[in-house]
Amino acid sequence: MITVERRDDFHLKISRVLREGMTHHLDWFLFVPGELGLTAQVISEDAFYHGAIQVKRTYYSDQHHLPLVLSRLASRGKLGSEQYRLSLSLYAYQYAVALERATQRLLDTLREVREVDQRRGRRQASAMVSGNDATSQAPPAVGNDAGKPTDELSQRLRSQLEELCELALDILRRLRRNRPGEDKLHRYYANIDNYLSWLTEQQLLALVAHLPAGKAYQESCERLLAIARAEGRHRERAEYNSERVTRDPMRMSNKMRLLRRLIEYPVTLKQRNRELGGAEQKAVKGLAAAVVMAFVSVGLLRARATLGDITVLFALTVAVLYAVREVFKDDLRNTLWRLLRKGRPKWRRQYLDATSNALVGRQLEWFDYTRFSRLDDQVRRVRKRNVAQREELVMHYRSRSRMSPTRFLSGYEKTRETLSLDLAPLARLMDKGTHHVYWLKEGQVSREAVERRYLLNLVIRARDGGETELQRWKIVMSRSRIVDVEKVHQEGGDA
Repeated sequence: MITVERRDDFHLKISRVLREGMTHHLDWFLFVPGELGLTAQVISEDAFYHGAIQVKRTYYSDQHHLPLVLSRLASRGKLGSEQYRLSLSLYAYQYAVALERATQRLLDTLREVREVDQRRGRRQASAMVSGNDATSQAPPAVGNDAGKPTDELSQRLRSQLEELCELALDILRRLRRNRPGEDKLHRYYANIDNYLSWLTEQQLLALVAHLPAGKAYQESCERLLAIARAEGRHRERAEYNSERVTRDPMRMSNKMRLLRRLIEYPVTLKQRNRELGGAEQKAVKGLAAAVVMAFVSVGLLRARATLGDITVLFALTVAVLYAVREVFKDDLRNTLWRLLRKGRPKWRRQYLDATSNALVGRQLEWFDYTRFSRLDDQVRRVRKRNVAQREELVMHYRSRSRMSPTRFLSGYEKTRETLSLDLAPLARLMDKGTHHVYWLKEGQVSREAVERRYLLNLVIRARDGGETELQRWKIVMSRSRIVDVEKVHQEGGDA
């Protein structure tokens, strides 16, 4: 199952779980509106690949309590200390990822609720101003009732908030149920407990900051604040952080960032990246130079035979031949290089276990710009493009990988791939500005300022063994942020 999420203002996170012992294929196609004017001269393919695409793989277990069970066995001396560190890190990492994902979804929902409330309030205020005469009193302020969502949506959000709180408390309770006695293991446990406590507090406070005002969410707000305060007291009792660090948000944030790296390091596979075709490129360069020089040499010999002695005309002929050489050498080299590398992978990525440095997988990658007419029928059918998108430029990323689960950590047979796609380079090509929309309501003309937004389509195709999954996502963007990410088509997978 593939998931696409908005990680922050301009980043998309594409995640999937890879099963063991088979070849994995991934293609994604990003359809960029032609009005942005994106070409290989504006942003080169290599520059976008290296600057906007990041791939990370970690160990994954769908038996969510297995890492904690292994860590408890290690803490009792039945497994090595290295196994304790790896298992506890995986448990903490999976909890952190799940908590951040759940919180982001709730924040997106709350942001939509607030935007609907604000639009409703502006329309009511505009309509009242348009309908009042000069002697009328000012319109009343938009209170909680004017911006309050429907009871059904409010109830659903409260239920999701309560479920998030219960799951977070249960996972933290399981973690803290068995503290290791050995000093070395306890230090590692303390670092992880410290980070997860702080992360839980931060995520819950972020939800509180975005909750709409009013009695509908008062109980949920108090529940979130109570858990956040309890986690703060827990860290104080355990003396995880000095008073100076606690008082300084910057110090605390930097310390937690280091602890997050401590958690991710054992479960994240190391990578070795290599650009393919280096030797071939040198050979093509030499071949192009040899071919051009052969023609130049033949031209010089014929000019010498025709013109006789060295004269001004002969010197001019030599100059023209060398100018032709400089012009056509690069063109011939580029043409030969494109023909040789057409359809072949551009980069190779090797994955190694962080502890043993054993090679656990390989991956080949392609990335290029293409046009709609060059796509296969399956992708074109899912895109469902009409005439309005005729000028779209398509970014195509492709990867082929195979993992070796026999070299994985004991107990783990799957990996989780996270591909981060930074759309900030595209946002810089977008126009910044707003325009006004007018509408007629009850005989009065109302006006609202709206920002300019662009629609991008993302088509993803994944093949694992004989199974194929196809998805299409709509990405609404402005120059300032990604506004919305919505899945509009699904084939295969869990469809």
